[in-house]
Amino acid sequence: MTADTVDLGRRGFLRGRRSDAPAPIHPPWSRPEFFTDLCSRCGACADACPEAILRPGDGGFPEADFALGECSFCGACAEACPEPIFDRSGAPWSLVATVADTCLAARRVVCRSCQDACPESAIRFIPAPGGAAHATIDDAACTGCGACVGACPADAVTLRRQTPNRQTPNSQLGSQPGDPHAL
Repeated sequence: MTADTVDLGRRGFLRGRRSDAPAPIHPPWSRPEFFTDLCSRCGACADACPEAILRPGDGGFPEADFALGECSFCGACAEACPEPIFDRSGAPWSLVATVADTCLAARRVVCRSCQDACPESAIRFIPAPGGAAHATIDDAACTGCGACVGACPADAVTLRRQTPNRQTPNSQLGSQPGDPHAL
């Protein structure tokens, strides 16, 4: 490990963070395997972001904060960066929305804020026995833009990295334990 390399696991331990906490979400198209080694933390990507969702995170590295808005995938962050961190030849990232049990709809309160905010129509509410509707995320349609995150009044929507070996493209979230469609 070079002197400039940041050991995020050690940093998290020393700051009292859990090791199972989700990894920060860096700008789209950034290459995670090289990000902390190549990022100079200059802030050019955050300054260029028209949505203003990039902010300094742990160690000053830019992170996407979807409570501030959604990513429009404009590419301004990649164009502004002076370092070779971005690879725009593929998908911006492998993020999909997930809905926790704290979802208001799962608690029998009518709410469709995340569905209304989703520009890709990747979120639907399916009626369930007993009248409570559950959020269903179409992983194939979800771009991971984060529009649903800030729209949720219960902070029940988050983004997670999509695993490549998912069994089904549709995931019912906010479901009961033991449900074969639950994550």
